[in-house]
Amino acid sequence: MVEHQRQAMALLMSGAALKPREGQFLGGIAFDANPLSEKQANWLAILLRKHGLEGEGA
Repeated sequence: MVEHQRQAMALLMSGAALKPREGQFLGGIAFDANPLSEKQANWLAILLRKHGLEGEGA
């Protein structure tokens, strides 16, 4: 499991009130070990900050 997968799973399991598109995005990258695009990496970082998990390796 690569870092972005761990971060996505941590956010999904955190109980954060996610919007449907956020959950769909996180679910998609949680099970995809391919490198994130710059846009995906930026959105992941934004979501981690928004939900207080930025210290999780982002």
